[in-house]
Amino acid sequence: MAYPERDFLPGRRLVLAGGLAALALPATARRSLAGLNPDLARGAMERFVPAKKPKPLANVEFQDAGDKPVSLSKFRGKAVLLNFWATWCAPCVKEMPSLDRLQAALPKDRFVIIPLSIDGPTKSKVVPFYKEQKLTQLGIYFDKGRKAMQGLDVTLLPTSILVDPAGRELGRIEGDADWDMPESIELMKAAIAA
Repeated sequence: MAYPERDFLPGRRLVLAGGLAALALPATARRSLAGLNPDLARGAMERFVPAKKPKPLANVEFQDAGDKPVSLSKFRGKAVLLNFWATWCAPCVKEMPSLDRLQAALPKDRFVIIPLSIDGPTKSKVVPFYKEQKLTQLGIYFDKGRKAMQGLDVTLLPTSILVDPAGRELGRIEGDADWDMPESIELMKAAIAA
């Protein structure tokens, strides 16, 4: 060993501590730039990654349960949680009941969850899934050909994108989340007020 052990270990700890601190700083900076209180990204929402600054989203189109086209701009004036999911995705299935309860907890005239299914060949399974899970608060929407998914740069299921009433992305969570928790509701209320 080139360095005495007593000098090597403290130096190594400083390097590791400095590296960890450097990694922590960008996350804190991102959170404060999004205009949201950084304390909101905690607990169930700790994986929420705020946009560096609220950015306008593309006006993507998708289909409702009756295969009629719907565009994201239809929901302007409301905060939106756009959730990409599928019936064959276990983490997606796990979070759907809590999304339903979240929608029930907040006023639909100011906040709406759009569960955007990417089920293609299994599309016929979505309505029975809603009935089986007793999902009564959520609408049924489909991303035919995964165009919205590609247009919004979503690569993982589930992914939830939080949108302010002006149609700007505030941030996103990749992976499932517990939407029943108080911090989840607080984050949605902050989006409504944005």
